[in-house]
Amino acid sequence: MVRYRQAGPPVAERALRQAFAQFPSGVTAIAALVDSAALGIAVSSFTSVSLEPPLASICVMENSWTWARLRTADRIGVSVLGAEHAELARRLGRATANRFTPAEWRLTDRGAIRVVGAPAWLECSLEQEIPAGDHVLALLRVEHVETRAGVRPLVYHASGFHHLAR
Repeated sequence: MVRYRQAGPPVAERALRQAFAQFPSGVTAIAALVDSAALGIAVSSFTSVSLEPPLASICVMENSWTWARLRTADRIGVSVLGAEHAELARRLGRATANRFTPAEWRLTDRGAIRVVGAPAWLECSLEQEIPAGDHVLALLRVEHVETRAGVRPLVYHASGFHHLAR
């Protein structure tokens, strides 16, 4: 039997943001070529889900114009950003045009974008979307993966970008 706790008073948004900011996470660039344009967003809510089948997940704002277009791509690139990608992560976090300029990236033959220098890269297809409050939980099927040893990841913590010490 699953038991649910009755809802108490609502949690203040500011307090919740502060609590969530205490959890460090990696940063990914979710990107693809859509209608001949390079589109991408920064996502820190990326996680592994399953090895069989190979699945990962991301959470994006339900009203994201960029995600609405990215989700139509045949393949979506997930680049785990390295410590040197902080400026790119800032640009991808803004709702502006030309987010990838001047970043160096490569395009796969299926339209996924891969950030050069990323410690890990996954080529994915959209498996399923699940509404989750003001976000959408997107399950991604991993079609291909590549890694680069020795590259430090970019870390998001306390509303800022950091890197791990060697």
